[in-house]
Amino acid sequence: MRHVLAASAIAAGTLILCTACVGSSTSGGGTSSTSTGTSTATGSSSTTSAAGGGSSTTGATTTTTAASSGTGGGSGSGNGTSACLTRYLNGSVSHEQGAAGSTYLDLVFKNLNNQACTLYGYPGVSFGAGTPVNQVGQPADRNPAVSVTTVTLQPGGYAYAVLQIGGAENYPSATCQPTPTTYLQVYPPNSTNLLYIAFKSTACAGGVVTMHVEAVQPGNGS
Repeated sequence: MRHVLAASAIAAGTLILCTACVGSSTSGGGTSSTSTGTSTATGSSSTTSAAGGGSSTTGATTTTTAASSGTGGGSGSGNGTSACLTRYLNGSVSHEQGAAGSTYLDLVFKNLNNQACTLYGYPGVSFGAGTPVNQVGQPADRNPAVSVTTVTLQPGGYAYAVLQIGGAENYPSATCQPTPTTYLQVYPPNSTNLLYIAFKSTACAGGVVTMHVEAVQPGNGS
């Protein structure tokens, strides 16, 4: 009888130990689940950060600001007005005058669209000649004399930028390589499409920078 009771006690003990083993395995599963949860939470946090919580939003703002400094698209987007498209702009030259070996003129942009648009920053300007028109010499560099601001052009509205052109005669002929030109090739701010504005001049085909352009301003320069 004692042997039977002892055997029963051993069996019960074994059962308890096995139950403990199962508990330990379940606990291990719980640890795995917790680990998975931690991993998921970490992944979620990482995804949120990458998707746009703080970091992405800041990145988007930086991108917008960068775009703005090129076109005014950022600021324009903020008030629901998009950047001006070159195909809806007319380019012209006005108020040409000479002073101290340079010619000063206004590059004028007119909005031909029936919707308002914005310009922000500096136009790209170079001399052009030939058929088809090819660039001659170096493009204009930027003159920071005017603060960069977003300019909104209503339908039929204007913006302009002051362009200074240094005379080719100011430079040694061998360095300048004077070349007659018939156009100004103008990229509106942050655009990859050109406006061709008829304008006769003499450019330096060499490595001399003779033009300096300011940021766009509201109005037609008058």
